[in-house]
Amino acid sequence: MRYIHERPDWPDFRWDLSVLAEPLAAVRYRQGLLLGRMSTLGFYVRSEAGLAAMTTDVVKSSAIEGERLDVAQVRSSLARRLGLEMAGMVPSGRNVDGVVEMMLDATQHYDEPLTVDRLCGWHSSLFPAGYGVSGRIVTGKWRTAESGLMQVVSGYIGREKVHFEAPAAERLDLEMRRFLEWFNAPLSIDPILRAGVAHLWFVTIHPFEDGNGRIARAIADCALASADGCQQRFYSMSGQIEHERKEYYSILERTQKGCLDITHWLSWFVGCLGRALEASDGMIASVLVKAGVWRHAGQYVLNGRQRTIINRLLDDFKGNLTSGKYAKLAKCSQDTALRDIKQLLEYGILEQGDAGGRSTHYVETQAVGGTNHAG
Repeated sequence: MRYIHERPDWPDFRWDLSVLAEPLAAVRYRQGLLLGRMSTLGFYVRSEAGLAAMTTDVVKSSAIEGERLDVAQVRSSLARRLGLEMAGMVPSGRNVDGVVEMMLDATQHYDEPLTVDRLCGWHSSLFPAGYGVSGRIVTGKWRTAESGLMQVVSGYIGREKVHFEAPAAERLDLEMRRFLEWFNAPLSIDPILRAGVAHLWFVTIHPFEDGNGRIARAIADCALASADGCQQRFYSMSGQIEHERKEYYSILERTQKGCLDITHWLSWFVGCLGRALEASDGMIASVLVKAGVWRHAGQYVLNGRQRTIINRLLDDFKGNLTSGKYAKLAKCSQDTALRDIKQLLEYGILEQGDAGGRSTHYVETQAVGGTNHAG
């Protein structure tokens, strides 16, 4: 027997709760602190924090699989579906909208049953054009015997290394029926452990031709939203997994080649969640800075170009803001860019950087972003 799903006691997972009790308690404590902190903040800050966390989750879950999504498109797609007003919104592609729709359904409707139709709908959303990493795939259906063995491989052609082989297609109806019955049953274990077990169980079955990792993480997010009892996400599990991607694949492979005692996997999963909660502190601090900037900017009448540039500076802007970059990003002339910048300088929203002459650039006024608290 090479893989966990080939063992006679599959899928009777077990774990040592004495090993997990202390880290679980620590994570529960951090969850409570985070949710308590967010409840004291204003609607704008909570919405921005939720939008930032969801954007990271969508982008990083795809990045784990090697797919790079445009951050601005993801953020805009999320904002539209959440009914949030946001300056600088951009059109989003079908591939982006599909991932966003899946993630929102998983977290906004965490209390609804997980069904075959729902999972197949998520899969169709992930691949709107019907193409996966290796070409044309069947979407919205379990993989079939015709698609061949489902293997996770790495390396060059002819020198591939097989890390895992999923159950044969003929087993999928039974395997998925057992998984869904367990997931939808009344809760009998700690909800955080439920998320970890669900992630491992689904990704081991690997029922689709492509997209199994992203759907497994969406299922885990669904279970974590249920554990939080909250539709809004204020941390990104996928963001932390992407940060620990090498260890994620390593512990997954060891577990899938091991026995049904999955204590080590759950220990890593709980630890990763704890680190995701810790990382949320920086994200919330950034959102508070952004809220302070917009509170200050709200005193003035800004045009659409200026609002777009401010958002870019506060989000993912790389390098220095020059008048030339401003004109390019705002799609305006150099003269218009200079007039806009002059106004933002007068309003105290921007200040000139240290360099002058041809190196003249502009930065967000630190005092503006640093004086805010709740929003």
